[in-house]
Amino acid sequence: MGRFVVKFKKIILLVAVILMIPALIGFLNTHVNYDILNYLPKNTDTMKGQTELLEDFGKGAFSMLIVKDLPAEEEVRLENKLRNVNHVDTVLGLGALTSRNIPTDILPNEAKDAIIKGDESLIAVFFDTSSSADETVQAIHEIRGIMDDHVYVSGMSAFIADLRALSESEEIFYIIIAVILAMLVMWLLLDNWLSPVLFMVSIGMMILLNLGTNWLFGEISYITKALSAILQLAVTMDYSIFLWHAYRENLTKSGKSGPAMEAAIKATLSSVFGSSATTIAGFLALCFMSFGLGLDLGLVMAKGVVLGVLGSVTVLPALILTFDKVLKKCDHRPLMPKFDWLSSKIIKLAPVMIVIFVAIIPPFFYAYQKTNDDVYYTLSDSLPQDMDFAVANHKLADDFGLSNVHMILTLAQLSQEESSQMTSELKNVAGIKSVLNLESVIDGQIPLAILPEKTTSLLKTDQWELTLAISTYKTATDEMSTQVAEINNIIKSHDGTSLLVGEAALTEDMIKITSTDFAVVNTISIVAIFIIIAIVTRSLSLPFILIAVIESAIFLNLGLSHVIGEKLSFIAPICISTIQLGATIDYAILMTSRYKSERIGGLDKRAAAKVALKSSIPSIVVSGAVLFAATIGVAIYSRADMISSLTMLMARGAIISIVVVPAFLAPLLILTDPLIIRTTIGMKQLTKGVKK
Repeated sequence: MGRFVVKFKKIILLVAVILMIPALIGFLNTHVNYDILNYLPKNTDTMKGQTELLEDFGKGAFSMLIVKDLPAEEEVRLENKLRNVNHVDTVLGLGALTSRNIPTDILPNEAKDAIIKGDESLIAVFFDTSSSADETVQAIHEIRGIMDDHVYVSGMSAFIADLRALSESEEIFYIIIAVILAMLVMWLLLDNWLSPVLFMVSIGMMILLNLGTNWLFGEISYITKALSAILQLAVTMDYSIFLWHAYRENLTKSGKSGPAMEAAIKATLSSVFGSSATTIAGFLALCFMSFGLGLDLGLVMAKGVVLGVLGSVTVLPALILTFDKVLKKCDHRPLMPKFDWLSSKIIKLAPVMIVIFVAIIPPFFYAYQKTNDDVYYTLSDSLPQDMDFAVANHKLADDFGLSNVHMILTLAQLSQEESSQMTSELKNVAGIKSVLNLESVIDGQIPLAILPEKTTSLLKTDQWELTLAISTYKTATDEMSTQVAEINNIIKSHDGTSLLVGEAALTEDMIKITSTDFAVVNTISIVAIFIIIAIVTRSLSLPFILIAVIESAIFLNLGLSHVIGEKLSFIAPICISTIQLGATIDYAILMTSRYKSERIGGLDKRAAAKVALKSSIPSIVVSGAVLFAATIGVAIYSRADMISSLTMLMARGAIISIVVVPAFLAPLLILTDPLIIRTTIGMKQLTKGVKK
């Protein structure tokens, strides 16, 4: 392969440039999903309810509007304007009722109190498209523009509209910040001014190719879109740096760029196989989540790592050879310090380091286990609270005591008596402020049979009747969890086919599913990476040692969040456990491989550990510093907490791993050396000198 790349370098670059055209087209045409709740399994009752609401009832997204300082006749006109907005299916408010010949006086006080509060009133708006659909987002913007000073729009669709606007305004800066900071690190720590630029060009092409081929998946989540480029840059930069070092080393020996590059490509492919395989395994473990976001992020990132490896042994060598003469003029002294003193110190203090390692694991493991208690599931909490949707949500809670609206679908054939009984029971549920359906609106004073079809169609079709239960409880609280369970029990007792829909019910499903996913993904990633390390190192003991070290770094990272009281998005602990394991296990493999070779070469365990440390620390520092630089800027800049919290954990995890791997792995290798040489292929001949 090395000979092929050297011989056809110009053709490789030409093909790579040509591929950027379809990649760009694919990237621009890949749909982005901003509704995280859509990634719940389709077989849950809540997701089935959403489907029924959209397909049979013709209602998908749902928003509550707060109308302020409008007389009744003006509100009627406003509701008519709302009905003319594309994809608005139903508008249900005071005007909708009074305009259908139902006198206001005949409405029960509960119904009036639920939608009128002083000079403010509520309007429920249903759309015929889903919460995250482009059409719904456009409709939200139109509604806000109709009477900007008088209407507040709340709900999941308003959240998605604001999230989308924020993400689209920030995403380009994520890339710019990550590239600039990563370049600064490489200029400081590497030995050439131009090589980091070539690294970025090569990786940039692979990133665009990865983003473009996402079109094959139909759509990706906004989290995947925002993070995939940064993660691909951070975790695949190692391969470019390794090729560069191998090329410069071989160039010094042979003096000829062609043969030096051939040898460098061979060395890179051999060396990055294990590290890239563990990184890919870490990302693929996310695909085993029941929550579909894991599959989305896992596939995209695994594909990105494969493309990163491919780019580092094709496009990058072609670029280096093309600019070889210019590169030779751009050398400079790196600012990387010598780590001889540090290596000696760690080996000298090996027993102390073991004691520290053993001492810090229990408390931070305990804190790590408590991380799930600190996460939040309320999606609206992930965005700044000064955004339009948040202002509307707070106004709903403060002025109307309304934090959630449950949508309940019951069979249309349910008798009026049975439905009324169900409504009465729902009203008695703790935290339910009011229940609105046909039975509650007419309060038994008007027989349903004599109401005109245009009135009943607001809340009833041939198959389903819709009930709105207004709750004072916030999403993802213990009170809401109890309330959702009680509502489900009530509606199922009256209609076994009934379905509960809404943000609160969907979030409850998400809480149950992701809490299980955390354990599943963590177990699968550890087992997969254990097998890969066992194959790469040809050892049964080394996988335990390496994973123990990296897992301790993960315990420190996530445990620290609990210690400092940091609130994390629910997705952060699941993702960071696999990402940090997959991305930083390379450091441990690098050091262990060198330790093995030095032991087989005849050095005693302390000398071998010292050489392994001395040779590995510079690579670990550069790799970890690039990962830190590519993520810390985004963590500080982003106003979307799901993005900022994940990137902050990655940045902190990189620094922790830079410290933990050299500090603890070398002493552990010395301590367990007798076990290692007895359980590792190619080292058993050292058993005679095991006391060394």
